Amino acid sequence: MPERTLAVIMAGGKGERLLPLTGVRAKPAVPFGAVFRIIDFTLSNCVNSDIRQILVLTQYKSHSLSRHLSTGFNFLSRRLDEFIEEIPAQMQKGNQWYKGTADAIRQNLSFIDAIAPGNVLILAGDHIYKMDYRRLRAFHKENGAKLTVSVIRVPAEVARGQYGVLEVSPEGRIIGFEEKPEHPKCIPGTTDCMASMGIYIFENDALHKWLDNDMVDFGKDIIPAMVQQGEPVYAFDFSTQNIINDFVAIDTPDGRVKQLRPTDDAGYWRDVGTLDSLWKANMDLTLVKPPFSLYGERWPFFRGPIFFPPAKFVHEEGYRVGKAINSVIADGVIVSGATVRQCVVGPGTVIRSYALVETSVLFGGNIHKSGIRETSIGRNCRVRNAIIDRSVTMHDGVVIGYDRKQDEARGLKTASIAGTDMYVVVVPQDAVLKAE
Repeated sequence: MPERTLAVIMAGGKGERLLPLTGVRAKPAVPFGAVFRIIDFTLSNCVNSDIRQILVLTQYKSHSLSRHLSTGFNFLSRRLDEFIEEIPAQMQKGNQWYKGTADAIRQNLSFIDAIAPGNVLILAGDHIYKMDYRRLRAFHKENGAKLTVSVIRVPAEVARGQYGVLEVSPEGRIIGFEEKPEHPKCIPGTTDCMASMGIYIFENDALHKWLDNDMVDFGKDIIPAMVQQGEPVYAFDFSTQNIINDFVAIDTPDGRVKQLRPTDDAGYWRDVGTLDSLWKANMDLTLVKPPFSLYGERWPFFRGPIFFPPAKFVHEEGYRVGKAINSVIADGVIVSGATVRQCVVGPGTVIRSYALVETSVLFGGNIHKSGIRETSIGRNCRVRNAIIDRSVTMHDGVVIGYDRKQDEARGLKTASIAGTDMYVVVVPQDAVLKAE
């Protein structure tokens, strides 16, 4: 890029709606897709977009995230002035932790100034998507914007009380902004809204100007103020303008010539800030033609190393057959005479004979100095619509995901799956469940 762009990733949120998963880690460090963490997608988008100067602002329970960054994203070259650098909250200004997104940037302006970028790309570390930020930057420059907000089209009932909603002129200029309105304004002639994705690119001078105050949040404070003052603030329509030239290999009749088809997931974006949205986004990965592909050949996702042996499926004796159907299975998984159907299974998981695990997300085990602390699903267990955190032990005959009252009586958290009469049940890290 002819002008230096610095990316700043906001990775300090508590993620209270994801409890108990965020009781031991920050939201961006929550596992996703068997082998990734949520933040890996934003970081990979930066690297693939040739943005190689990245600050990650951490705050809440950051140890797991810090370790992940140090082991999985240490491949950039300092000699070429490339870096992914964690900036822990340090009370740089005053004696308070970050009070909001704008305050987090304000408290770290000294680090930004040391890099002296032409513009600053501010990103959330807790979304699942592919985005070429070069297109966003080009749109920003073409319009002479001081700030450009990336937006996505969502139904009004989804936006209500959940997203910042924008009014946009035909030229793309933002002429109105409301943070999480109860009655969101729709795009004329539709029932959809323009919702903020929490992705902003600022000219550096404008960023400094609008942080020279006590405003604490971009959505609630700074964007509405800039629009009201007539600043050139534009909306980049992710739904129509984001283009990812990514492809996956497909089967051919002769099996010899490799053919590629587009992944067709440039419009996919998920805020996985709730238990049901996290579960749904993982379930998307299990489809034959997933709306979001982990297997693109030209838009790779980077992650930390996994030190587990290959996955293994054993036994073929009558009903005792180890098999996984329409599932994503990581290294270090042993399916021993069990059936796994439409699941995402992380490394270090053992599923024992005659167990049935369906439509569930298993984070897997941990490696410690004393050895692997696996997640173990015992014989004859039945598990459905579950999110199972790391190093869980489920004794023989345990049943979860079939009776909400019984699951809650065990002390497990449950959450309704939006748009259905189903629910997801969550098993916290290190839990031990026994048959009743």
